[in-house]
Amino acid sequence: MSEAIVARDLTKRFVTKKRVGLFRNYSEYVDAVRGVSLKVRYGEVVGLLGPNGAGKTTTIKILSTLLLPDSGSASVCGFDVVKEPQKVRRNIGIMLSVEKGFYGRLTGRENLLYFGALYGIGKNELEQRIKYLLDLVGLNELGGSDRLYEEFSLGMRARLALARALLKDPPVLLLDEPTLGLDPPSARKIRGLVRELATKEGKAILYTSHNMFEVELVCDKVILINKGVVVAEGTPEELKSRIPKVRTLELHLNSFPEDLLSEIRSYGLDVREPTQSSDGLYVLRILAKRPEEIVDDVLRLTASRGIDVVKLKIEEPTLEDVFVYFTTAEGVEKSGTQ
Repeated sequence: MSEAIVARDLTKRFVTKKRVGLFRNYSEYVDAVRGVSLKVRYGEVVGLLGPNGAGKTTTIKILSTLLLPDSGSASVCGFDVVKEPQKVRRNIGIMLSVEKGFYGRLTGRENLLYFGALYGIGKNELEQRIKYLLDLVGLNELGGSDRLYEEFSLGMRARLALARALLKDPPVLLLDEPTLGLDPPSARKIRGLVRELATKEGKAILYTSHNMFEVELVCDKVILINKGVVVAEGTPEELKSRIPKVRTLELHLNSFPEDLLSEIRSYGLDVREPTQSSDGLYVLRILAKRPEEIVDDVLRLTASRGIDVVKLKIEEPTLEDVFVYFTTAEGVEKSGTQ
């Protein structure tokens, strides 16, 4: 797979005014993006993940030519985002919000006709494309093609926003939190479409989200960004393997004597405070690099105390663990990222 999006050392600083008293103010500089580099290949979904204010949307806006970088370079389909913005725009579909930019008194079909005409798509081609897209995103079955946009649910608006991004059949998609606030069926529909567009149509997709479960389902690779800096990247499995001591031995016990916690900790094990499940069992979690090596010792200890282990499982780290680890000072320091 060749590279569709390439960004090298992108930076972007914003200047804001802060008021002091009634008549004075001063300038404050915010480095939204500080040396971000990334690559997205055709047929690949890359997740750009980070907390609020991390620089995700700023990066998307630079790649879509909506913002100029202060330094660094970026290209889409081989076209420079600063020197060749028109060529970049012809090759991208962008979804920055599920709601903005549509006309409430037009139907779903009429909105797409309007934007298709702005894109310069011929009438016959446009009508065929709109019919295909309305079927693809499931708006026809929901009656959205001939319903006024102002009557759309949030999920229907998200589907129409994705259809608009696909009007030109672009090879590159930039999707900024496309399922934010959606109900589960609509979010599932969008996720499925994103995977199909990459695997079946070979589109390169840069996808931002706060939903760890979603990113793990949709993305082939994840780039973690924090305070404008890339702090980690790799496949979800690669990132999870880099976190120390986050595999968990979880036991569900029928009883929990008061001194059991201190006794387990006397073995040098990292044990969390027990919780109680809805069925009345005590849930004990022990964190270890290789929990399978301590199972026998823990079971012998509980058996010697007459405690029944009703259920036992070993949990692998989640992408949420990765997110928390690499966006904390401890994780950044241990990962070697400055």
